[in-house]
Amino acid sequence: MILAASGFAIHVAQYIDALASVYCVVLIVYVLSSIAFSIGLRIPYSRWSDAVLTFLRDVSEPLLRVFRAILPSFGGLDLSPMIAIILVQVAARLAASAIAS
Repeated sequence: MILAASGFAIHVAQYIDALASVYCVVLIVYVLSSIAFSIGLRIPYSRWSDAVLTFLRDVSEPLLRVFRAILPSFGGLDLSPMIAIILVQVAARLAASAIAS
């Protein structure tokens, strides 16, 4: 029974780690798509590009908004995605190691 519980804990820890990795990829794609769309690489009146950007914004902005409120302004440089990715990875590693042990 203990072996089965240990295996379950390992799977939950791996799931948390994978979920954090996917969220970090979503953050990176959001930042890159925002940069690309801001310099004019967006197809005008395209529903799919608007849907993709809306999804990425709805998923990413709640976390990024927290860091933008805390971090000081560095001119045109936004460091909130980098800080968010680092903290998401650290929190996921800590949670996964606590669950797996």
